[in-house]
Parts: sequence; structure tokens; C-alpha cells
Amino acid sequence: MGYSSAVDTELNAEITDLKKKDFNQRSSELQNYSRSHETDQLLSLIGTIETGVPLEPSQVKSLRELLEQEIEVLSEGLKGRCSLTNNHYPRNLTIGNICDFMTLPTLVYELEYPRTKKIDWLYVAEKTLATFGIIVVMIAVSQSWIYPVVMDTVRMKEEGMTAQQRLQEFPWVLGDLLFPFMMEYLLAFYVIWECVLNAVAEITMFADRGFYSDWWNSVSWDQFARDWNRPVHNFLFRHVYHGSISEYRLSRVSASLITFLLSACVHELLMLCIFRRLRGYLLILQMSQLPLVALSRTRLMRGRRLLGNIVFWLGIFMGPSLLCSLYLII
Repeated sequence: MGYSSAVDTELNAEITDLKKKDFNQRSSELQNYSRSHETDQLLSLIGTIETGVPLEPSQVKSLRELLEQEIEVLSEGLKGRCSLTNNHYPRNLTIGNICDFMTLPTLVYELEYPRTKKIDWLYVAEKTLATFGIIVVMIAVSQSWIYPVVMDTVRMKEEGMTAQQRLQEFPWVLGDLLFPFMMEYLLAFYVIWECVLNAVAEITMFADRGFYSDWWNSVSWDQFARDWNRPVHNFLFRHVYHGSISEYRLSRVSASLITFLLSACVHELLMLCIFRRLRGYLLILQMSQLPLVALSRTRLMRGRRLLGNIVFWLGIFMGPSLLCSLYLII
């Protein structure tokens, strides 16, 4: 009896599962049929309108129904959908919602975000201690190896050395800054994207911790641009790249160029605030990534991941010190 009962239970479960699959299949077929029928109606109406023949009352009614359905679908799409809260548009237009968005470690607005259930204060303390500890190391590196070189370049200008004379010292300045700036670059990345952003995410119970990917394995500069700063990449991808394509009907190449140019201009503005001079070195170096991206897609580099990663790390190793040397010497 026990065996028979178990078999009956399994059979009933299989029958129920088959009924569900059959129901889903029939629902899908009905939806496809409905869409196909609506498409045929719309094509028929378009053909009639193009011929210039006045629409009959039944055709006008069909056109009105199709337009109303399309408006309803588009309106629902614009409102967005919330699976966890009742925060759909326009109920999300509140001061509390914008304040919540401003505290989250993201630049892309969504109606809802994945959230954790509680705050792990031990994790917050760990990231906070790591932040201050690494900042101490960065200060030590700066005072020991970067500050003396910077003061030497300042003394060159105070002593009235010409630009040509300062350029003769450029290779030595660059060599002295290579390793210190490489250390500062990696430590700064770890502090911001691993410690600070994760601490803020934990405090705000923000569950999406994808602030960066394994950019150190990048084989091209476009992969690095996608992986090393995901919040900024997501913002540029949605609001600049896709915005340029949808709003201004630009090609993908033109949209990529505008996205890189905007990012480079913002970074150059930051350098203007730091050095109080507009030189354009960072803008030029960042825009030079575009031909390097094109080079990585040629037959010479395609499929050679190790070579691509070596070229990438040469750029990372040389870039920060080269940039700082240019701003200090010239």
C-alpha cells in the first residue's frame, strides 16, 4: 500500500506538471496568435492609408483600439515595475526617495535596488580600519618618494630654468615617480572601490557590490574601461552612450567617441582643480585609448590575451607617473 501510494503521488505530480506546461504553452500560443493578428491588422491599415483611400468606420475603430493598446503598453513601460515595493512612478517622486538614492553607492537611478536585511557592523569596522590604515601607507609613500621629486621640480621653476632645460630632467623625474605612483594608484583603487564603497553599501544595506571586476586581467583598454569603475561605466553606458544613440540617432562608433570624450573632459577638469592649470595631457592620454582599442581588435592582437595583458600593464605602469611628470615639468 505504501508503495502504491507513493506511485500515485508521483503520477499526480507528473500530471499536474504536464497540465501546467500545457497551460503555459497554450497561453504562449494565444499571445503569439494575438500579436500576429494585431500585426496583420496594423499592416492592413498601413496599406490602406498609403493608398490614400479613406478608412472605413470599422477600420477607424480597429486603428483606435490598436493605438490605445500601444499607449497603454508604453505607459506601463514608462512607469516601471517594482517587485518588492509599491514605489513605481509617480509614487517614487518624493524627497525621501531622492535622499535614499543620493546615499547609495550608485550613479544610476532605479525604482528599487537589491537590499540586505541587516547591517554587518563588524564588516563596516573592518573596511573603516582598512581605509585609515591604507591612507597612512599612502601618506608615507608620498612623503618618502613623491614629495621630494615634486619639490625638485618646483625648485627648477623658481631658479628660472627654461622649458628646454626642464625637459632634459624629464626622464629622471619620470623614473623616480614610476614605482611610487604605481603603488599609490593601486592603493587608491583599493581604498575607494573596495573599502569606502563597500562600507557605504553595507551601511545603506545596498546589496549590489559589483563596483569593479577583474580589471587586472584586461587584455584591452575598452575592457579596462568597463571593469575598473562599474558605477561610472553604468552611468555613461546608460545616459551617454545609449542616450546618444536613442536621442540623436548616432552610430555606435560616434556614441563611443562622445562617451570617451566626455569622460576625458571630466577627468581633465579634475586635473585643472588639482594643478590649477589647463594642459590637456590627461585628455590626450585618455583619448589615445581609442586607437589602442582599435589595435587590440586587429589580427596582430586578436586572440593573444597574454600579449594584450602585457601591453595593458605597461600602460598602467607608465601612465600615472608620465601624467604627473608632464604636469610638473612642462
